[in-house]
Amino acid sequence: MEEIMKRSEGRMNNHEIDFKLYGDDMQFVEVELDPQETVIAEAGSLMMMDDSIKMETIFGDGAASSGGLMGKLLGAGKRVLTGESLFMTAFTNEGSGKKHVSFASPYPGKIIPLDLSTIDGKLICQKDAFLAAAKGVSIGIEFQRKIGTGFFGGEGFIMQKLEGDGMAFVHAGGTIHKKELGPGEMLRLDTGCLVAMTGGIDYNIEMVGGIKTAMFGGEGLFLATLRGPGTVWVQSLPFSRLASRVFSAMPRNGGSKGEGSAASGLFDILGGDRR
Repeated sequence: MEEIMKRSEGRMNNHEIDFKLYGDDMQFVEVELDPQETVIAEAGSLMMMDDSIKMETIFGDGAASSGGLMGKLLGAGKRVLTGESLFMTAFTNEGSGKKHVSFASPYPGKIIPLDLSTIDGKLICQKDAFLAAAKGVSIGIEFQRKIGTGFFGGEGFIMQKLEGDGMAFVHAGGTIHKKELGPGEMLRLDTGCLVAMTGGIDYNIEMVGGIKTAMFGGEGLFLATLRGPGTVWVQSLPFSRLASRVFSAMPRNGGSKGEGSAASGLFDILGGDRR
């Protein structure tokens, strides 16, 4: 599957970029840069690039408003709080014609292209969801102000905040569902399944009702509650859930865990020694 998108016309503070999405469950995005246009990306997300593209490691988020050493230090400090690297990578077309640079998702899922100018210039997303953006997009942090969210929000406590009027690309695991919430409309979901939301969404954490449900339900003790108006992007396979399943299936003590063996499962339950 190939999805082709064009940049919006008009005056923008951010660099204007064209792009194409390739693939279905293992997507990558190809960004087209005019001469002297720049795109910024997370370190390690590069897939390929044309000649005449200059790759430069930058300190902080690369936003045009982050002037001077203090601005760069603040931008870098924000990224440390979200668990990301101090540095990002800027890719600039220093040639005379159009050039391309591609970025890939770090795990199976989808890439969501978002024109920030169409969502009031602000997007709040999970701290590991950001992939790339046009130069000028500011990447900061969004603290949830409520105490319950702060103590029990888990993956949703400290989130990234993307601000500007250019294109940004976020990635998520599994299938992505975009849901529009009307004024006062509420949605409950697992905290890890939240990918991103617009700035008008009211976000909080609530405890799962009932002791039995909380202790034995297998869904965790807390759920995220989102109240509109606004737009929410939800992922079906958070990376933490995928990693947990992979870890639980790994052989232990150097042994080999058989597929579909009832005897193997019984020995695992009873703690028997199969040697």
